[in-house]
Amino acid sequence: MGKTLTEIAKELKDSPKKVQLIYAFNGTGKTRLSREFKDLISNKDINGDIEEVDERATILYYNAFTEDLFHWDNDLEYGINPVLKIKPNSFTKWVLEEEGQDINVITNFQKYTNEKLVPAFNQEYLKDKKKPKSKVDAFTEVTFSFKRGNDEDSENIKISKGEESNFIWSIFYCLLEQLIDTLDEPETDKRNTNKFDNLEYIFIDDPVSSLDENHLISLAVDLAQLIKSSESNLKFIITTHNPLFYNVLWNEFNNVMKKNNENIYKPKKCNRYRLKKLEDEKLELISSKDSPFAYHLYLKSELEKAVDTGEIYKYHFNFVRNILEKTSTFLGFPNWEDLLPKSNDGRPNPYKSRILNISSHSKHSGEEVHDVSDNDKRVLGFLVDHINKIYDGNVNYKLEGKK
Repeated sequence: MGKTLTEIAKELKDSPKKVQLIYAFNGTGKTRLSREFKDLISNKDINGDIEEVDERATILYYNAFTEDLFHWDNDLEYGINPVLKIKPNSFTKWVLEEEGQDINVITNFQKYTNEKLVPAFNQEYLKDKKKPKSKVDAFTEVTFSFKRGNDEDSENIKISKGEESNFIWSIFYCLLEQLIDTLDEPETDKRNTNKFDNLEYIFIDDPVSSLDENHLISLAVDLAQLIKSSESNLKFIITTHNPLFYNVLWNEFNNVMKKNNENIYKPKKCNRYRLKKLEDEKLELISSKDSPFAYHLYLKSELEKAVDTGEIYKYHFNFVRNILEKTSTFLGFPNWEDLLPKSNDGRPNPYKSRILNISSHSKHSGEEVHDVSDNDKRVLGFLVDHINKIYDGNVNYKLEGKK
C-alpha cells in the first residue's frame, strides 16, 4: 500500500491547497522528497535551489543543502579572522545587494538568537590594492561580534553551527518576504522584478535547528503569518521533524487571517499530514486532522522538570500514559504500549503493568501525590528519556517496524 517518493511528490503537486504541512521523523526522506518534488514540476535543466534562481524557475526550496552556500574562512595560522563566506549566487545578490535587506536580515537573526550578537556584511574591497582582479564583491562575507556594551566586547568571533543555521534562515526569510510582496502585485509590469513571475511553489524542509522553545515558537508564528498573508497563487510545502514547530504551525494554519475585513486565508486552505516510512522503502502520506503535541508538550516539560528535581509523584506516571496514548493514536498504533521500550525478544517490557499500577486512580486523592519509590523514580526517568527519543525521531526504526 506504500508509495514511492515520486508518487508522494505527485500527490502533493496535485493538491489544490495553498499550504501542505508534513510531520515526519528524521531519516524518513524529507530532504529527498524536496528534490523529487522539484524534479517533478520543473525541467531538469532549471535549478529550484536558491543558488541559481532564474526567470524560468517554478519552485524555490530551502533544505539542508542551502547551507552549502556558506562556509567559514578561518585560517588563523595566517592571522585571518573568522569570516563566513557566501558563495556567489543570484539569491543573496538580489536580497542583500539589490533589495537592501541586510538590515532586516540582521534584525531577524538577532530576534531568534541574541540582540547582542551582531553580523556585519562586507563592502566591496581589494585584497591586494595592486591587483584589481583581487576584488571582493560586497555582501559576500560576514563577520560577527558580540556587543556587551562594556570593555568585554568580542570582535571577529566564530558563531555556533546552530547560530549559523539561523543566520542563513534569516536571509531566506527575507527573500520570502520580498518575493511574496512582489507576487502580490497582480500586474506583472508593475512588479519591481520579474525574476519570480513563473514561481509556483515554495518547499521548506526543516528550517529549525537548535532554537530554544521561545524562539522556535516565534519563528513558526512569523512564518505562518507571512505565508497566510500571501494573496498570490503561490503554494507552500513545509516539512519538519520537530513536534513543537509542527504544532505551532498547525495551530496558526488553523486560524483565519483577515485583511480589510475580508478573509484572505481560511483553515481549509491547509492540508496536514504525517509522512511514514514503510519496511519496503515505500512511504505513506497520512492525512492528519489532529495534533498530538499541544498539551502533551506541556506534560513532557513537566515530566522533565520532575526528573531533574527528583520531585516525582504518582500523577507523573499518568502524564506518561497520557502522552503515549495520544502519540500512539497520531502515529497509527492500536495500543499505547506499542511505544514502550522493547525487551530483547521484541515484546514490550513490563512497563505497562508498572505504569498502570502506579497511575491507577486512587479513591483517596491524597495518595496521588504520595512519594514513589527510588526504583520507580528511575523507571520514570528512563521512560521520559524514551519519550524524548520518540519525539526527536531517534527510535523511529522501532516505530516503523510495527504493522
